[in-house]
Amino acid sequence: MSLDRAVAHVNLAAIKRNVQRMRRELRGGAQLCAVVKADGYGHGAAESARAALAGGASTLAVAASSEATAIRDAGIAAPLLVMGALSETELVEALRAGAEVVVWRERQLQAVAAAGGGRVHVKLDSGMGRLGTRDSEEATRVLEAAERARGVEAIGLMTHFATADEAEDGGFFEEQLGRFSAWASAMKARRPGLVVHAANSAAVLRSADAHFDMVRCGISIYGMDPFGQDPFAVGLEPALELRSYVAEVKECGRGQSAGYGRRFVATRATRIAVLPVGYGDGWRRGLSNNAEVLIEGARRPLVGTVSMDNVTVDVGPAAEASQEGDDQAPIGREAVLIGAQGEERITAEEIAARLETINYEVTCGLTSRVPRVYHEDGRGQARRRERVFARGSAAPAEGERAVGQSS
Repeated sequence: MSLDRAVAHVNLAAIKRNVQRMRRELRGGAQLCAVVKADGYGHGAAESARAALAGGASTLAVAASSEATAIRDAGIAAPLLVMGALSETELVEALRAGAEVVVWRERQLQAVAAAGGGRVHVKLDSGMGRLGTRDSEEATRVLEAAERARGVEAIGLMTHFATADEAEDGGFFEEQLGRFSAWASAMKARRPGLVVHAANSAAVLRSADAHFDMVRCGISIYGMDPFGQDPFAVGLEPALELRSYVAEVKECGRGQSAGYGRRFVATRATRIAVLPVGYGDGWRRGLSNNAEVLIEGARRPLVGTVSMDNVTVDVGPAAEASQEGDDQAPIGREAVLIGAQGEERITAEEIAARLETINYEVTCGLTSRVPRVYHEDGRGQARRRERVFARGSAAPAEGERAVGQSS
């Protein structure tokens, strides 16, 4: 048996089904743009993009020019939108990748023209307070200027919602939607070919009025709940599982401790399992004494301080194990930090709640030290992306292959 210190297993079939599920929600013929920025929210950008396209996505979106280049380098030729702010150098890179870009000032149009031209989306800041112009008249002038600029083609109008995922937002979502809809409808009446888009995953589920011509789904296609509660309640299927294994088990007497700072001191004789995963892998230090891990189908408390490379888990005293018919220390057994084992499941939403953050941050925070292993419902050969393989210093485990190798 090949053991890995920590591995993120990504089910590409789940991503495909999540895209199909979100597409069934759409009204008025709206298309779905799959957001694969931040390395596919930690799942792997190229692999997630291919799965999303197979599920019916028509367009991809990223935040940075380097991300656009990476998508093209992976051989993916689908329409691609770079949504973030771009320096002059980044703009050239994005346009070279054949990506569409976002503008809201006339000087940005001039930069696009100077770089050889390209396709642009004009952004109205309807209330997010970040990128885009708050002034609908300026947005209109930018759109009109784009029609005059050499080599520039205006193809879209967009905005982004600030509170779509908040049930009690004082009506701000509806206020934003109304502000954007009024402007976009007027522009579309004069230029019917423009693609209007505003909705993120939460807005897709919240209001069909926000669907327009296209929606931009990110968190939902990875099977996480855009409202941060329960993905299964909204028909989504988590695509990522984070697994490690029990590398060591040791007796821990009453009064003995585990981890830096002695933040766990045993109040009874027990056994401590050591898992070789830590904040160097993205398993946050805030989970010290504040999480559970699945071992042998049971929830076990993570105890002590999360260190860079290890965590410690209380697996109970040997006497309890004997009563359960297993008097062997579970060395070598799989440990699940996110995902299912037996009848139990730990979701990214649960981890986010413990950290008082959002599910996005949980998967985006997994570092490059954690290899991503790809499969489709556990069938066929897994495809493994791990940087160490590219350096030739290690080989894939049996039944797995490095991305780029033949299957």
